[in-house]
Amino acid sequence: MRNGKVAAECLQFPCSFPLKVMGLNTEAFEHAVRDIVGRHLPGERVEFADRQSGGGKYLSITATFTAASREQLDALYRDLNGHQLVVMTL
Repeated sequence: MRNGKVAAECLQFPCSFPLKVMGLNTEAFEHAVRDIVGRHLPGERVEFADRQSGGGKYLSITATFTAASREQLDALYRDLNGHQLVVMTL
């Protein structure tokens, strides 16, 4: 989460923000990420893109959205990093 806080200090809000989340390549992981992002950005337009690792074991999901504040990003990073299926966020 420290990296998210450092990045957020350099941003001028509102701004377009790409958030990358990595975990095992499972439907449960993908659903969890979309659910958490959706709870923090209700009614907002979020573009999701995903990419499998070379061996297919891991999945990275990039959610790009308009971030409103540092507090919003901190809460989103906190919830994502607290989920058992999330390995890393950038």
